[in-house]
Amino acid sequence: MEKIRAAITAVGGYVPEDLLTNADLEKMVDTTDEWIKTRTGITERHILRGEGKATSDLAAPAVLDLCRNRGIDPNEIDCLIVATVTPDMFFPNTANFVSDKVGIKNAWGFDILAACSGFLYALTTGASIIESGRYKKVVVVGADKMSSIVDYTDRTTCILFGDGAGAVLLEPNYEGYGVLDSILKSDGSGGKYLNMKGGGSYHPPSHETVDNKEHYIFQDGQPVFKFAVTGMADVSYELIERNHLTADDIAWLVPHQANKRIIDATARRMGLSDEKVMMNIHRYGNTTAATIPLCLWDYRDKLNKGDNIVLAAFGGGFTWGATWVKWWI
Repeated sequence: MEKIRAAITAVGGYVPEDLLTNADLEKMVDTTDEWIKTRTGITERHILRGEGKATSDLAAPAVLDLCRNRGIDPNEIDCLIVATVTPDMFFPNTANFVSDKVGIKNAWGFDILAACSGFLYALTTGASIIESGRYKKVVVVGADKMSSIVDYTDRTTCILFGDGAGAVLLEPNYEGYGVLDSILKSDGSGGKYLNMKGGGSYHPPSHETVDNKEHYIFQDGQPVFKFAVTGMADVSYELIERNHLTADDIAWLVPHQANKRIIDATARRMGLSDEKVMMNIHRYGNTTAATIPLCLWDYRDKLNKGDNIVLAAFGGGFTWGATWVKWWI
């Protein structure tokens, strides 16, 4: 019997309507449209506004979009995995809230927190669940309401992030399509360069943590950029090399959308032309765990059955990795 593979059989996505443009940010902090575009490639980002709106309100529409695209009822889903660093609450997990909002009654689910690499970690986990043979439909969501943890007086970070969600459906495949290999890595010594210090057991919420702005993203840009360029590029090259693939074999690189210069460095390391690189950072900014599935959602009409695609990410922690997928849809 052929080995069970976890094929991506549907993609869904959602971004909120409200925009935060570079022109808007020029009025909020000391920056310019040209400066932002030159250094990051970002033009605008989508922001989830409204009282009581949370990450699950991004993820739920993405899951419903996926179900419509596949033609299934939400109750056919066996397991829901949500990758996020902005959960609705510490507990219950965001997967529970998403399940309730979309009407999933027969599934179990959980959250994965691995910053910008969260979707890759969750995808590999979901693929393992499918490969076990015990479950037939596993949904993996990357979703983040980054506006909830961004300090809009900090010009170094507020220009980078947006809100959004993307989702994929994994189902068993016996023809060699699906998630074929992953290399995932982490290095806890990098945590001091990119983190949110307050709110956990290390620095529980207090007047002091709020006054010190410890519930916002902290990023030491230069070390993060340096590690991201080498980490994401090297692991992507390692993945294709160990699977005896060349640049000609790769149809698409699907990189985490953090910074155009990091994306370009990864493509060069793999020997790929710009035409083979998915890019939507100009429209959404860095949506953390949502960037890769949002790329798949945006480019779904350009993907063909049998395409070899490489997903690559780097995130706080540090976490990073690359995944080889043979496209099924």
